[in-house]
Amino acid sequence: MKVLVVGSGGREHAVIRKLKESRPDLEILCAPGNGGIAADAECVDVKATDVEGMVALSKERGVDYVVVTPDDPLALGMVDALKEAGIPSFGPTKAAARIEASKVFSKNLMKKYGIPTAAYEVFDDPRAAADYIRSENRWPAVIKADGLALGKGVIIAQNETEAMDALTSLMVRKTFGESGSRVVVEEFLTGVEVSVLAFADGTTVVPMVSSMDHKRAEDDDKGLNTGGMGTIAPSPFYTSEQAERCVKEIFLPTMDAMKKEGCPFSGCLYFGLILTDEGPKVIEYNSRFGDPETQSVLPLLDGDLFAIMNACTNGTLDASMVNWKDGAAACVIEASGGYPGSYEKGKEIHGLGADGQCDGVTVYHAGTKCADGKYYTNGGRVLGITATAPTLKEALAKAYAGVERITFEDMHVRHDIGAKALKGMEK
Repeated sequence: MKVLVVGSGGREHAVIRKLKESRPDLEILCAPGNGGIAADAECVDVKATDVEGMVALSKERGVDYVVVTPDDPLALGMVDALKEAGIPSFGPTKAAARIEASKVFSKNLMKKYGIPTAAYEVFDDPRAAADYIRSENRWPAVIKADGLALGKGVIIAQNETEAMDALTSLMVRKTFGESGSRVVVEEFLTGVEVSVLAFADGTTVVPMVSSMDHKRAEDDDKGLNTGGMGTIAPSPFYTSEQAERCVKEIFLPTMDAMKKEGCPFSGCLYFGLILTDEGPKVIEYNSRFGDPETQSVLPLLDGDLFAIMNACTNGTLDASMVNWKDGAAACVIEASGGYPGSYEKGKEIHGLGADGQCDGVTVYHAGTKCADGKYYTNGGRVLGITATAPTLKEALAKAYAGVERITFEDMHVRHDIGAKALKGMEK
């Protein structure tokens, strides 16, 4: 079997390594891939958003199955194009991917089908949005770009000045292009956030082990929002009771809603949840594996990822296929200095072996390139240093020990990944 994985980040590296673990005989291509992925798969220089190019590559190389992981190609209809070409793939159709690609679609879906989420209003006029925010006068206020915005289209405004700046940035200056033409303004919910990825085949949904992301760039949840600076799995705050409630009130109703809307969801459905005093609510959906949540979740999977993905595609997913190892996982992101703002590339990375790994931990490459047998930085989030262990405390200790051994100039990490979870476990 020849499998093509679409994408170039740490999430794709984690998927590829799990596929290799499940099926060592698989021939894996990755487009476009990165320096570290090249040690585990053949990288091909086709952009992840090049739908026609990816279909052509699949035909040319005789690819049997395609795993489409990033949000942009899903929103562009890559799965639809592959299906039309007779090539099976893992991921939702363009219509189903709207659950992430359009905040307005997802919020209206939740409202229509009674899925718990924050109260909201939708605006396509910045003046009307500003008037509404001023009249509500509730802080913080959450402002979301309707479309995809590199994971940076959600702004939590602490006061009127920040809210007006956000509207100007999104709707007037079009910082994220047409993604900000419409915005969702919603109430700020308080509680513990948790991420739950789930395998889905259009009808059946099988949740994965929970995880906890750390979005802010600096320790103590300070600084700018990022794509994620580290994760732990499972989240100690997500109890079996919470999980049971989420299945009944959120997961199954979402799958049913998508079917009723004529766009059943197949692939990986990401539930961004918040555990409030009133119960769990949906902050957002993603139509694919989360990054970096995947780097801490997949190492705990005790099952054949390739078989599970095929079952999602074929509509034969069964919960018995998906099992989890005991213990915990932790992933700490090593980022370029200045991320998520401007940063320099091309810094040599020290401490990695010839295959881009480091003894004692698994290193998922996100923004790297390889030249003359050396690895260099080539992005904002560079590496995900991941460890598993019987306990979360041990997993974090192993991951941070790995961080100390792998360095590059101006490297930036958070030093408190998992700290809140550890405190929560002590209570």
